[in-house]
Amino acid sequence: MKSVVSVSKSAEHTFSKSVEESILLIEGEGVEGDAHRGKTVKHRSRVKVDPTQPNLRQIHLLHSELFHYLAAMGFDVGPACLGENITTLGIDLLALPKNSVLKFSGGAEVLVTGLRNPCPQIEEYQTGLLSEVLGRDDSGKVVRKAGIMGVVKAGGWVSPGDSIEVELPPKPYEPLQRV
Repeated sequence: MKSVVSVSKSAEHTFSKSVEESILLIEGEGVEGDAHRGKTVKHRSRVKVDPTQPNLRQIHLLHSELFHYLAAMGFDVGPACLGENITTLGIDLLALPKNSVLKFSGGAEVLVTGLRNPCPQIEEYQTGLLSEVLGRDDSGKVVRKAGIMGVVKAGGWVSPGDSIEVELPPKPYEPLQRV
């Protein structure tokens, strides 16, 4: 079953977030009470470049399957540790095409905008972690494994245990790129 494992937020620009019982998604803005909520960019590096650009990173989603992979590599990482708002189970988030819609059983919807680009803070969190979530395939292409980003298409509450339906966009599909 495709479902929500955990939800989290942080009012401060911290690397990790706090696990919550539920989060409220606000249409066109993000998570109520989260530092990254807004119609325009809130990530500090993006604000420095152009504070008026649209916020395509309102919501960070991460697949819980990554935690099992990282544990096998000797890392101790769980929900909210890598700064995600929603931790999922049973969805290959990284394989979704751009403009897929994730529909949560509580009514909220997230439009997928792209891949999260892991930042150097991941290395500060645990040494060696950056190379496990950001690497290269056999052809030399960069592979990002630190989840996906999206914008809130429809507001509503999201809680652990909620089911998730994936709605794919019309073909031809656009692969996810870094946002």
